[in-house]
Amino acid sequence: MDRFKQWRATEIGAGFVLQSHAGIRLTLPPASATVYHDAQISDYSAPLRDFANSPPLRLELRARAQGELVGTAGFGFWNHAFVPGERGFRLPQALWFFFGGPANDIALAKGVAGRGWKAATFNARSWRFRALLPAAPLGFLLMRSRRLYEALWPLGQAAIGVHEAALCPSLLADFHTYTLDWRADGATFAVDGDLVLRAQNVPRDRLGFIAWIDNQYAIVTPQGRFGRGLLAIPHAQSLELSDITITRL
Repeated sequence: MDRFKQWRATEIGAGFVLQSHAGIRLTLPPASATVYHDAQISDYSAPLRDFANSPPLRLELRARAQGELVGTAGFGFWNHAFVPGERGFRLPQALWFFFGGPANDIALAKGVAGRGWKAATFNARSWRFRALLPAAPLGFLLMRSRRLYEALWPLGQAAIGVHEAALCPSLLADFHTYTLDWRADGATFAVDGDLVLRAQNVPRDRLGFIAWIDNQYAIVTPQGRFGRGLLAIPHAQSLELSDITITRL
């Protein structure tokens, strides 16, 4: 089902959304770091968060970026865990293609950089993660040992449901077709028909579709480094989308 006309556009700060028969452009013009800037489309209404999507389904779209992205951007499914300027927080769940600019360091997948263009999943609402939560402070200390990190972090990563595959940043320069097949027992990600990631322990709860570009950064590491903030946008940047479909499998 083509859901082009059903998207809810959100414009925060200087961000703006342009829709035409050719597709959708999410744009951030040059702006300061004093406020949050975001341009996005979604199929849910925050803060109601009436999520419409559950497995099995397929998301397919074409996308490219223009300008040097500084914050975060991407598209896929998540549970609206946290948005700057809104109250509340929930343990995050996501299956998406995600970009993090140079200031980001979300380094939860062993062997994959905490920034850049990637296919990724996250399922912090799983029972595995909840079981490990009481030991998190001790775990952060243990992970500061390289030897213990190498030996133990795969268990933590599995508990959080983190699966990631780094994608070549140059893909963003031109239109490519991105496909996400989400089933209750796992998910597959493909670019132009080529498999890039196969994941298990993925969310089964209902999630919302989102595509966005913003000026925030986040730092989350197994060693207990946490941070977030806003970045100045020196030059205009945009994420362009077309041929968006979500279909049942």
